[in-house]
Amino acid sequence: MAGPAPAPPPKVEEQPGDTPRANSLLRIVQMLALAAVAGLLGLLVWRVAHAGRGGQLVAEVRSGKKPAAPQFTLPLLWTRAETWPQDARRALGDGRLSLRELRGHPVVINFWASWCVPCKHEAPLLAASARAHAGKVAFLGIDVQDFRSDARKFLDRFDTPYVSVRAGGAVYDEYGLTGVPETFWLDRRGRIVGHYPGEISREQLEAGIRRVVTVE
Repeated sequence: MAGPAPAPPPKVEEQPGDTPRANSLLRIVQMLALAAVAGLLGLLVWRVAHAGRGGQLVAEVRSGKKPAAPQFTLPLLWTRAETWPQDARRALGDGRLSLRELRGHPVVINFWASWCVPCKHEAPLLAASARAHAGKVAFLGIDVQDFRSDARKFLDRFDTPYVSVRAGGAVYDEYGLTGVPETFWLDRRGRIVGHYPGEISREQLEAGIRRVVTVE
């Protein structure tokens, strides 16, 4: 007499995640996540490399070298240029300013932001010095990590008589900034001959200007 028939294997119910569409979506999500991680790592490497170059730039200036100022082309924020040399004002016609367009003139670059308390303290000093050296030295403000409307209110409040532009993190890193304010003095050849991090005094500002005006 034949024995009982073997029981059929249990039926495995198909789970929603087992469908081809779900698997495809999962792969897409994984690929996007990997791409995001790779992008963040790339950005980190880029920032570290640029920050390293900026630190080297500052170290060279401190040691008495005259490194070339990193070039940039930035959108104009404030176009009052009455204290600039007359021929330098032609650079403002296209709404952007390239640093190379100031070649041939001594330049004072001041990095600032409207929320920065020391920047407020030194703003009247910078404005007065720009007027005192009108036509001979081009003062240039570079606004960083700021809202455009707040920055323009700041410039208007202090009756700033020189041009300001807006910069992102790349310029910040290229110049090796550790905060704001920071000031750089450039000679007529576009070389950095002086740098001061922090709120500047009248004596420090004028000493830097005397140097860039007379250096060959």
